[in-house]
Amino acid sequence: MLTKESALPRKEFAREARGPLDGVRVLDLSRVVAGNMVSLLLADFGAEVIKIETPEGDPLRDWLVNGVAANWKVYARNKKSVCLNLRKPEAKELLLRLVETAGVLIENFRPGTLEKMGLGPDVLHARNPKLVIVRVTGWGQSGPYKHKPGFGTLAEGMSGFAALNGFADREPVLPPMQLADCTAGTYGAFAALIALRHVEVSGGRGQVVDLSLLEPLFSFMGPQAASYQASGKLRERTGSRSTTAAPRNAYRTRDGKWVCMSASTQAMTERLFRVIGRPDLIDNPRYKTNADRVRNAAELDAIIGEFIARMTLSENLEFFDRNEVTVGPIYDIAQIIEDPHVQAREMVVEYPDEEMGTIPMHGVVPQLSDTPGAIRAPAPRLGEHNEEVLTRLGLTPDELARLAAEDVIYQGKQRRKTAQAGEQ
Repeated sequence: MLTKESALPRKEFAREARGPLDGVRVLDLSRVVAGNMVSLLLADFGAEVIKIETPEGDPLRDWLVNGVAANWKVYARNKKSVCLNLRKPEAKELLLRLVETAGVLIENFRPGTLEKMGLGPDVLHARNPKLVIVRVTGWGQSGPYKHKPGFGTLAEGMSGFAALNGFADREPVLPPMQLADCTAGTYGAFAALIALRHVEVSGGRGQVVDLSLLEPLFSFMGPQAASYQASGKLRERTGSRSTTAAPRNAYRTRDGKWVCMSASTQAMTERLFRVIGRPDLIDNPRYKTNADRVRNAAELDAIIGEFIARMTLSENLEFFDRNEVTVGPIYDIAQIIEDPHVQAREMVVEYPDEEMGTIPMHGVVPQLSDTPGAIRAPAPRLGEHNEEVLTRLGLTPDELARLAAEDVIYQGKQRRKTAQAGEQ
């Protein structure tokens, strides 16, 4: 919990800011994280993202932290909410009319669900041949697992990430955040822009982006298959050590904090040996080359760890910075928000929030010199933008009132509320 008044930079929403994707309309039918990550990246750089929500609302609204929908507030910033009851034919027609005006549509139903709703790619492309459709699923639109339910946790296990994460004498460790979802979301935004360029520059047709949670994270695992073929061996979990360079590890400081080190070049390693008062290690056959150091990493870590344990976190950072050795802090969030570099780069910024007064969230990534992104608006209330968006289709206030009375559109608090036991 933030207690310092000056802990973070504070900003107002840049409501009039226009990003490089201004003029691109995105319809986001997805729920939870991966699809929302796709549309968040596009929204931060100026796309008009319209969340098409059911009357129950995106489940992210129910992911509560001490009663606050922190996930929704972050992942839904810069977006608009239109609430359509897609069980009603008139709501589907409204969606199809919006499709005619859009460049991108994002959905994350199980394969075949959109088709059963009468909204498959053939129907969507009949209304808008240039539409880019990003389909996010656990396992993809093809293959023997395509109909299985899929969450990021399963992809994190199947991708090989968990098998390599942790220590050899312990169980595999799953990541403590939505790693597979955010990795897929980043790929999804990239793919959407590729497909949009094909439409806008090359005069091509719209197409379908088949985005699974599994494949992007597997690609982030690097040359695992090539390494396995080259060695014939399975990599073991090595904790914070690297199998390709040493020294590289996390080391405990005198005050119980932690630093991380990666001296992965010969010059950096030799500099490290000198500044810790052990120049004799440079020509020691156990540590002379990188291959030697990898083989004897445990012994080397003990030498380095003993030196680091003599000093506090701040003393270590000052010492190694002064000597230009690549050592950095291992921070928790309380330390992150107090770091002057984090503040100067506006990595975390506080914005106005109706419920909390202000809310901290990560800044726009990446930073562009000429066409930067911006945080222009807070996460929307359910159906908040029904009137703004639907009147553009020519609907009158009387028609909107009729649609609301007939349960075609909805605005207000979500109809289903998860119990407090659903809090994280």
